[in-house]
Amino acid sequence: MKSHLKDPFNYLESWSELRSSCEFSGIHCDIDSGHVIGISLPNISLSGKISPSISLLLNLTTLELGVNAISGIVPSAIANCTNLQVLNLSSNVLTGQLPDLSSLQKLQVLDLSNNSFDGKFPAWVTKMSGLVKLSLAKNNFDTGEIPENIGSLKNLTRLFLAKCNLQGEIPASIYELTSLETLDLSHNHISGQLSKAMSNLSKLYRIELYQNTLTGVIPPEVANLTLLREFDISSNRFTGKLPPEIVSLKKLTVFQVYMNNFSGELPQGFEDLKYLVSFSLYQNSFSGELPSNLGRFSPLEMIDISENNFTGDFPRFLCQNNKLQFLLALDNNFSGEFPESYDECKTLIRFRISLNSFTGRVPDGLWGLPLAVIIDVADNGFIGGISSVIGMSASLNQLYVQNNRFSEELPEELGNLSQLQKLSAYNNSFSGQIPSQFGNLKQLSSLHLQDNALAGTIPSELGTCDSLVDLNLAHNSLCGSIPATLASLAFLNSLNLSHNFITGSIPNGLQTLKLSSIDLSDNHLSGEVQAGLLLIADEGTLYGNEDLCIGTSNQKHRRLRSCSSSNSYKDTIWKLRFVVLTILLVMLVLGLGFVRYRNLKLKKHLNRRDLDGGEGKDSKWMLQSFHPMALNPAEISDLDEENLIASGGTGKVYRLDLNRNRGTVAVKKLWNTVSERVFTAEIDEEYEAKIADFGIATLDDGSEWTCLAGTHGYIAPELACSLKATKKSDVYSFGVVLLELITGFCPTDRHFGEEDIVSWISSRFSGQNLAEVYDPRLSSFATEDMAKVLEIAILCTAKRSLRPTMREVVIMLTDANPASGVTTGKSLNC
Repeated sequence: MKSHLKDPFNYLESWSELRSSCEFSGIHCDIDSGHVIGISLPNISLSGKISPSISLLLNLTTLELGVNAISGIVPSAIANCTNLQVLNLSSNVLTGQLPDLSSLQKLQVLDLSNNSFDGKFPAWVTKMSGLVKLSLAKNNFDTGEIPENIGSLKNLTRLFLAKCNLQGEIPASIYELTSLETLDLSHNHISGQLSKAMSNLSKLYRIELYQNTLTGVIPPEVANLTLLREFDISSNRFTGKLPPEIVSLKKLTVFQVYMNNFSGELPQGFEDLKYLVSFSLYQNSFSGELPSNLGRFSPLEMIDISENNFTGDFPRFLCQNNKLQFLLALDNNFSGEFPESYDECKTLIRFRISLNSFTGRVPDGLWGLPLAVIIDVADNGFIGGISSVIGMSASLNQLYVQNNRFSEELPEELGNLSQLQKLSAYNNSFSGQIPSQFGNLKQLSSLHLQDNALAGTIPSELGTCDSLVDLNLAHNSLCGSIPATLASLAFLNSLNLSHNFITGSIPNGLQTLKLSSIDLSDNHLSGEVQAGLLLIADEGTLYGNEDLCIGTSNQKHRRLRSCSSSNSYKDTIWKLRFVVLTILLVMLVLGLGFVRYRNLKLKKHLNRRDLDGGEGKDSKWMLQSFHPMALNPAEISDLDEENLIASGGTGKVYRLDLNRNRGTVAVKKLWNTVSERVFTAEIDEEYEAKIADFGIATLDDGSEWTCLAGTHGYIAPELACSLKATKKSDVYSFGVVLLELITGFCPTDRHFGEEDIVSWISSRFSGQNLAEVYDPRLSSFATEDMAKVLEIAILCTAKRSLRPTMREVVIMLTDANPASGVTTGKSLNC
């Protein structure tokens, strides 16, 4: 035997002719006769083959060679060892067709599982009536059915036939194995339904039928299996509701029915199971609320209820006994705030509650999970931000918070997560700068922060994230230049910095990276684009940067001008602008002259008509002036601070009651630094009142301001990074005015605390009762129309790229057709 085996660790060193065989390691002899009766050599890394000479050991009762690397076939000569009671060759690499071993009538344990046997399923095992444990699982038998007469093995306590290429239905005789404790037919192609006769297997404590094609419902008679501890029928085609009787299985520790077609609500009583450790229902159509006390009285370690239709509040006690490691509840319809009771659930390894309708803040403690490898709260309605305790999650390698309403700054403690590989925080309202501590994330491969309100410069430290493959910072308010350090990211495959306020030239090294995609569009980049980068950039991914140019003409980038013609291009543009302005000025002068001529003609006509028809009528004329009233300079210069109405970026505004009952006017006292052009924007004719904190973008022709001008609360957030006004900035300011009209609050009213009106509205708008938002003076009959106006205001104050044009705003307001629902009252002091 030894000559046929390979023993890399010399476990068989004692097998020597100088010793008695009864002294060999792993050998057992009968005390009286001295015959070898047992060979037990499991899990000692043996390889080689089984020698046919083993058949000479006629008194052998036990042969255990499991968990090794023995190959070849099972010699048919083993059938001569008719005294064998235990034959265990499991977990090797044995091949070929099994010989008929039915002559081993004394055999009680036959374990040939986890090998590579092929050929027909060994139906001869049904002749071995003394078998107590039969394990033939995980072999490559030909497709076939379970032997119909399997029920003849009346003494069986364990039947392990998983992954044997079995098909057809479960034979009725299997329900006659009344001594059976473990039934495992998993990983096959077994079809049909579960029989009510399963209740005959009263000693069963483990049922493993997962990954088959079983159909129908779970028979209520399963509840008769009162000793059952593990029940797994996952990955089948079962339908209907879970029978209410199933909760009478009080000893259940594992209940897994995932990946079926179950529906309806869970039966009441699962919360009373005191031994439940694993509970998995994912990928079904369960609905209703989960039992509120689920997990409260059991040592729950794993729960997966993902991809169902559960609703209502999330149960509070799943981690009551501080053993929960896997909490997976993604893709349901849970709502409300996530319970604070999970604040101290520090045993969690995987925490996923994405794709629900949760609101409020994530409990701080759930950010700091020292054992967690994944935290996923994406696709909900969470507000607030990521707590600084995230730095305690030292094992974290995936963090998903995208598609929420987070608005605070990203904590610098994220840089402490040395194992972090993926960070997805896109489509939120995160503000502030990208922490420079991100440079410590040496394992980071994917960073998605697009569609937020991030400002400041891109930290150069990102260039030290050596594993970074995918970087997306698009649709933010980032400014400054592209860090040259990004060119050192050797594995970077995708780079998107579009729709920001990034300036300067493109770093030379980017063209040497193995980028498959790059998008730098809609920024303020300048200079020549390297030829290598043009090969990577797709159509449109460099456009929106007026000062970028290419060295030569390129069919792929026809909208980028040639650098050699850039100066002449600019000259042409200025000349064109001059011509257009000249034409407009001439048209304006001619138009004004024509209007004045028409007014004089009309005045003469009216005078003549009044003279001709004056007989019998009042000869007094009524004169209505449409010209500026006469103002006394001394009168308007005497301004009292008690009458201060507002203070903005261009000056202070005072209320002034003119003497001699000439009415009330607003007088603006300008700062010394205000130019005449900006002042003119605050006067559009006839001294009529106007809202003047926006519209300057058009008048200023997109030029940069020397300072941040405007009234606090109306200024679009992107102007904090770039002093270049755009029409979308004006749309934002108009949206703020709409919010004032709807709510009755000033943009920075103390009612909002540290927020402004835009943040305050955003935190209450999504699917909530809007009664607290509307001005209390608003008639209840107008709330439906005002809700439409509120939606328009929300669009106007969204991220820059999502705001409509003013033309679109006018159309939407016209369609809204709001009713006049505000009662009379004092004007707002803002």
